[in-house]
Amino acid sequence: MRFATPSTRRRLTRATAFVVALAAPLARVSAQSTAARDTTHAAPDTASYGALHLTVHDVGIAIGNARHVDGIRLNYRDSGHYVVHGLNATVWTTYPHADGLVQGMALGVPLTQAREIDGLGVGLGLGADENLSGLAVGVGVGAGKSTRGIMIAGLGAGSGGDMVGIAIGGLGVGAGRNVRGILIGGLGVGAGESMTGVSIAGLGSGAGNRVRGLSVAGLGVGAGESLEGVSVAGLGVGAGTSVRGLTLAGIGVGAGNDVVGITFGGLGVGAGNRIRGLTVAGIGIGAGSSVEGITIAGVGVGAPRVRGLVVSLTAGGENVKGVLLTPAYVRIPRDGSFTGFSASAFNHVKGTQHGLTLGIFNFAHELHGVQLGLLNYAGNNHGIAKFLPFVNAHH
Repeated sequence: MRFATPSTRRRLTRATAFVVALAAPLARVSAQSTAARDTTHAAPDTASYGALHLTVHDVGIAIGNARHVDGIRLNYRDSGHYVVHGLNATVWTTYPHADGLVQGMALGVPLTQAREIDGLGVGLGLGADENLSGLAVGVGVGAGKSTRGIMIAGLGAGSGGDMVGIAIGGLGVGAGRNVRGILIGGLGVGAGESMTGVSIAGLGSGAGNRVRGLSVAGLGVGAGESLEGVSVAGLGVGAGTSVRGLTLAGIGVGAGNDVVGITFGGLGVGAGNRIRGLTVAGIGIGAGSSVEGITIAGVGVGAPRVRGLVVSLTAGGENVKGVLLTPAYVRIPRDGSFTGFSASAFNHVKGTQHGLTLGIFNFAHELHGVQLGLLNYAGNNHGIAKFLPFVNAHH
């Protein structure tokens, strides 16, 4: 019903002023541009929407399915087109084809939903058909297009499009497209396209395209394309193209193309193309093209091209330059070359050696340097000089 007399209106205005002052101004600031088309005219036939109005020019309290309220709106289940600047409290989700905008606070006991929610949303289930902005708290929180702000969910928080801000889900956090911000999921965190920021997951964290920032997961961290930043996983870290930054994995680190930076793999580190930087693995390190930098492995290091310092039980490559500290075995294939210093029990250079080798048995098909060992073979020396104990050399 509506009040017509001036005295009644003054009493009602004073009674509702405090509530409206708390709820409405928060929404008014953000509503000036987006809500103009929705609030220009309140529907004259609000009675057909089953609403009891305790309002003055739509300011105050409405009970039922009121179309426009600046203040407090209490309803069982929303339907049709409605705009609320302030508090909208419901018991259940909207009817199909409902079109609602809530700017202020959306309260669900237990569920609430609207086309757009901008402000504070609370409920066991909280959802927006399009955009959800502000602070949202519930067992499940989600939006069809985008979420922006702080999302806290007992089970899961999700967005069909982009997610920006802070999202915490007891089970998982995810978005169909891009994620930017701080994401914490009890089981998993994921994005259909890219993920930028901080992601922490009990099991796995990943994105279909690119991951950039700090990623920590109990099992694995992965990206369909590139992975950049700090990545820590209990089992493995991998990317379809490249891994760059500081990477630590309990078992292995791998990339389809390059691994660049500081990399620790409990068992192994591998790349389809190149590994560069400080690389440490419990068993093996290998790349399809080159390994460059400081490389430390428990068993073996190998690549067609090796540059830098290598510390491992065994090592090998076609074109090797640097320092090799390999107690067991070094192998350079025929037509390959080694330049630098190598200390190993067996330095097996079937190609060309430039530099110094120190070992029990040193073999060089073509020597341009010095061999120090119990037995030394230089294929390009003549006669007895091919096999010499202790020292062999060729200029």
